[in-house]
Amino acid sequence: MILTVFRSRLNDEFKEDYDRHVRLTSELAERCAGFIAHKMFVADDGERVTLVEFEDMESQRAWSLSPEHKAAAIAGRRGFYAEYRIQICTVSRDSSFPGRPVVGTPTAAEPVALAT
Repeated sequence: MILTVFRSRLNDEFKEDYDRHVRLTSELAERCAGFIAHKMFVADDGERVTLVEFEDMESQRAWSLSPEHKAAAIAGRRGFYAEYRIQICTVSRDSSFPGRPVVGTPTAAEPVALAT
């Protein structure tokens, strides 16, 4: 899996235009082959973090190089963002809870002895 981490701070005067552009780029990502998921978070200090997951690098690159995404990036540099940082990461480990059962994993009926 490929994870794009986009951290940014907005210029306040462009908030309405930004909201429209972020909806469009999110919809674009959702339509791309290999898209898994995306979420955006806003911290108390105003920093925004967007996480976008794709199955592979080819899917991520197709999204990032699309004309619509490029137009949004240009608009961002021209005014939406006071600053931003993009990191493209290869996920080397992925686990979750609750996750899928693994063969040999104890069930609720089988207590696990903890080492002391």
